[in-house]
Amino acid sequence: MADAAFHFEILTPERRFFAGEIEALTFTADDGEWTVLKGHAPMVAVLRPGAVKMKQEGAWREAVNSEGYMEVGPHGVILFAQTCEWPEDVDRKRAERARLQAEEALRQSHSQAQFRANQIMLARAMARLRNSRSNVNLD
Repeated sequence: MADAAFHFEILTPERRFFAGEIEALTFTADDGEWTVLKGHAPMVAVLRPGAVKMKQEGAWREAVNSEGYMEVGPHGVILFAQTCEWPEDVDRKRAERARLQAEEALRQSHSQAQFRANQIMLARAMARLRNSRSNVNLD
């Protein structure tokens, strides 16, 4: 399967979260779920908080991502996200507290900008909770 592999990196402001060769990539963008395979047309996509799923050496693995964007180019794919973590590293209690805080902040938003920022906080907390223990099986 090595001939179907392409380079993939996940970068956050703090670090390079992942770098390696993968065979497939699935992520959620503003306009729905996308899958990228080797040779995909170049594109840039806005990334929604959720899970990015990657197939590496025939096995699927996922990471929980926050908002960001992804660039698909001739030399591979680069995903830029504010945060990214493996599901087993998610602190569920902290994520639940963040969800409750985001819901309250959303109710108390006084401007459109505050409302949007609080929506993003809530989406991130919900994505962390939803994907913290799930096992991915796309086959």
